[in-house]
Amino acid sequence: MSRADLARAGFEDTVAALRLVDDDELDGLARPALVAALAATPDPDRGLLALVRLLEAARTDGRQVADGLRRELPGGPPAGELGEPAVTGTRLVALLGTSVALGEHLVAHPEDWRELVPGAHTGHGPRETLLRAVGADPLADVPVADASLGRDGARDALRRAYRRLLLVIAADDLVRASPEARLGAVTAQLSDLADAALEAGLAMARALVPGHEDVSLAVIALGKCGARELNYLSDVDVVHVVRPTGDAVTEARAVEVGTRLAQALALACSATTAAGTLWEVDTALRPEGKNGPLVRTLDSHVAHHRRWAATWELQAQMKARPAAGDAALGAAYVEALAPLVWRAAERPGMVADTRAMRKRVEEHLPSADSPHQLKLGPGGLRDVEFSVQLLQLVHGRAQPALRVRGTLEALEELSTHGFVGRHDAARLGEDYRFLRVLEHRLQLRRMRRAQLLPHDEAGLRWLARAAAVPGGAEGLTRRLEDVRRRVRRLHEQLFYRPLLEAVAALSTEELRLTPAEARERLESLGYRDAPGALRHITALTTGVSRRAAIQRQLLPVLLGWFADGSDPDGGLLAFRRISETLGSTAWYLSMLRDEGTAAARMARATSTASLVADGLVGDAQAARWLGDDASLVPRGADDVAHLFSGALGRAETGEGAARALRTVRSRELLRTALADVLGLVRPSQVRESLSGVGIGAIRAALGLAQTRVAAERGESPTAIAVIGMGRLGGSEMGYGSDADVIVVHRPHPGADAGAAQEHAVAVASAMRGVLATAGPGLPLELDLALRPEGRNGPLARSLDSCAAYYSRWSSTWESQALLRARPVAGDAAVGAAFIDLVDPLRYPAQGLTGDELTAVRRMKARVESERLPRGVDPHRHLKLGPGYLADVEWTAQLLQLRHAGRVTSLRTTSTPGALWAACAAGLLAEEDAGVLVTAWEAAARTRDAVVLVRGRIDDVVPTDPGQAAQVAHLLGLDPETAEELTGHVRLVGRGARAVVERVFYG
Repeated sequence: MSRADLARAGFEDTVAALRLVDDDELDGLARPALVAALAATPDPDRGLLALVRLLEAARTDGRQVADGLRRELPGGPPAGELGEPAVTGTRLVALLGTSVALGEHLVAHPEDWRELVPGAHTGHGPRETLLRAVGADPLADVPVADASLGRDGARDALRRAYRRLLLVIAADDLVRASPEARLGAVTAQLSDLADAALEAGLAMARALVPGHEDVSLAVIALGKCGARELNYLSDVDVVHVVRPTGDAVTEARAVEVGTRLAQALALACSATTAAGTLWEVDTALRPEGKNGPLVRTLDSHVAHHRRWAATWELQAQMKARPAAGDAALGAAYVEALAPLVWRAAERPGMVADTRAMRKRVEEHLPSADSPHQLKLGPGGLRDVEFSVQLLQLVHGRAQPALRVRGTLEALEELSTHGFVGRHDAARLGEDYRFLRVLEHRLQLRRMRRAQLLPHDEAGLRWLARAAAVPGGAEGLTRRLEDVRRRVRRLHEQLFYRPLLEAVAALSTEELRLTPAEARERLESLGYRDAPGALRHITALTTGVSRRAAIQRQLLPVLLGWFADGSDPDGGLLAFRRISETLGSTAWYLSMLRDEGTAAARMARATSTASLVADGLVGDAQAARWLGDDASLVPRGADDVAHLFSGALGRAETGEGAARALRTVRSRELLRTALADVLGLVRPSQVRESLSGVGIGAIRAALGLAQTRVAAERGESPTAIAVIGMGRLGGSEMGYGSDADVIVVHRPHPGADAGAAQEHAVAVASAMRGVLATAGPGLPLELDLALRPEGRNGPLARSLDSCAAYYSRWSSTWESQALLRARPVAGDAAVGAAFIDLVDPLRYPAQGLTGDELTAVRRMKARVESERLPRGVDPHRHLKLGPGYLADVEWTAQLLQLRHAGRVTSLRTTSTPGALWAACAAGLLAEEDAGVLVTAWEAAARTRDAVVLVRGRIDDVVPTDPGQAAQVAHLLGLDPETAEELTGHVRLVGRGARAVVERVFYG
């Protein structure tokens, strides 16, 4: 065997390794097989050295050690394949090549190698083995150690016996191909071994403490030991509970003796002797912490936790388990505290306290250690454990299956019952096992508490081999980065889930109501049809499906959130219909449970606005937007144009394209309405968005109409432009606004004027037809009434015809209408030419004559008298009522007609923009401008709110008290009385009307 062979096998000091391989102590062994087995360990050099030292230390029975190895290494690998070991390593070799500390133990106690020989175990469990080691009878009701051993003798015997058992656990762990798969068995064995050590330590304490017969002591394991998830080396967290064994023993006497027993027990395990130490017995989780008494009676424990326990104390009790001593007393302790633990979520601020505790841990972590921390750092073990425990505390009140101690067991139950997504739970469990295996391997190396990753490449390479991570140091680093990033993301998703605070705010009784109690609660929350609401709840939650399980955790919270809206019944009905459509999808219920404020948004949107509720029912996939802020931002003009273009491009027929157009418009209107109802956009942004969607629809409709007409009539002989008017032209559309437009065209050179005119009219007619066909959501009516000659004129005109008409026949009202004209679709050059044509008309250089001013005022009076619906109170009509939309718009437009010829800043299509420009030009007092703009915005917002609530176009403040309350709620007013809304609207309008009287008529 050469140095090259050893180098390929992973040995670093090949000179020393070659010398050791040739050592006489290894005679009789198949050296290639031994080298191959060592090559599979993290540190072949140290393992080989430890083996030679072990054989030297056991010269008297060294041949037996060699024989044992020979049985486990029957042969070597084929020649030339030394780098590919034929075996994964023997238990002994694996141990020596991984754990320096356990290797040193074997060298110091070479006879203990026999513990690793298959079949060497006596069949005794750890409790019996350790009790026998200290001379106690394991069958006795109250085992007492052999006093003749002496304190130090018993302690040494306990440590020796403990390490022999630990050797077996570690060796079995290290030869497994998948250490992560065996993690649960290893941590359970380590926890059982700790229980046995506590039992033996208590037996030793009894031998040292006079009067121990007067008391019965139970040792309760907490933390990882309580959960049976103990590490190879960590503190063992315990609390003690004591009771007198007879009527003659006072409670004070029991506490006194119990305290001495607990102190002696701690030293039995924690004290350092010639044989070393086991681990620290940590009692800091007892009531009042380190300042509290070491031992309490059961009643004292219960009283403390009922009255004084902090959230962290109750959280710690989740893992309480009787570990040693009086089993019946330990069980009584756990049973007595369990109800307090599982109602901890009802404590005010429990969720916030738990989150703050996790934050404090991170803040106190040295920044230099954070990237290397397996346990406390971001993406570490604590992230998983805190997330799982918080979910258990919040949801465990209503779901007993979650009341388990182990992290992985709890994660599985959380997944089974729908509290964590199956994929997320699987990845989190996998990552948690990986991090625990790394922690275990670090601890095994020197049998010390270890939470920090190695800083150097050699240490990382060792850890990668120890944990069976391919790729060496680089592979381990890469996987760790992936794991920690994923764990942190899932921790933040679960730990900061808004639903947790809402669930925690509910009482346990509210989470588990009988039908009668549920009906009573629904009525108290404000549901008008409690029996109907119960039917919806039953339909959503009945059964054993995962969908029903998730609904059962969502609905207790959602019911309250629906009730916060103005129409809880409507919200619940819409939620049921959406859920029936989407409930079987992979993302829907998970989003509501996990993604930020999605569930709260769903409840608010569906219980506040019928337009939104109906939109989500009709387009359930849009519910996905609720979990993504970016999806709720109204699209810009270019994005909207792209959406329309893409939808039309995918359509196979003209009718299909028309349907796609209306679907896209409806979707974008719903997106805007959702953002509006959820308060994510300002009213001005809503108007801009709705106008942009309208323009996008018109452009798409023009394209479809031109294609359709060209197919019937041939290539177009004219260039067409669509001019936006009214609220469309001013980018001030509301949910119920028509699209006021004028269609103009310019024949191509040499084209027949008559044919061009007929073609343009056909296109305008086809456009109107495309948009008028019934589709989802609110309709968009293409209103051409503002064209030359109004409804009596042709649907489209050439530029020349417009010029002739406006020069000879134009009325003042047409000049006024043109104030908001701007090109929105079609040929840009034709649109610009039209604007050049009408600018002198709408911005007259000399302003208005006296007759024209009178005509404007008469026209306004005529509109108010003729267009106001019969029987409608003018003060309720948001468009034509006093001080409302029309009043303000006419006033702004009159100022423009009179002064825009010389004040260029007035040349804007925006109503508020025109008013503020008039103010800046000294034509309108600042206070008056503010009153008018406020009234206009209030009326526009109220009009939009009415449409959102009623789900259809309407300009009138509703008289129905319920709908009026809904509108008031949406506007942020007091919804308790319908008169609140009417009073608000009238108050705003009254001030504006006074300004209108002074400015418009003055």
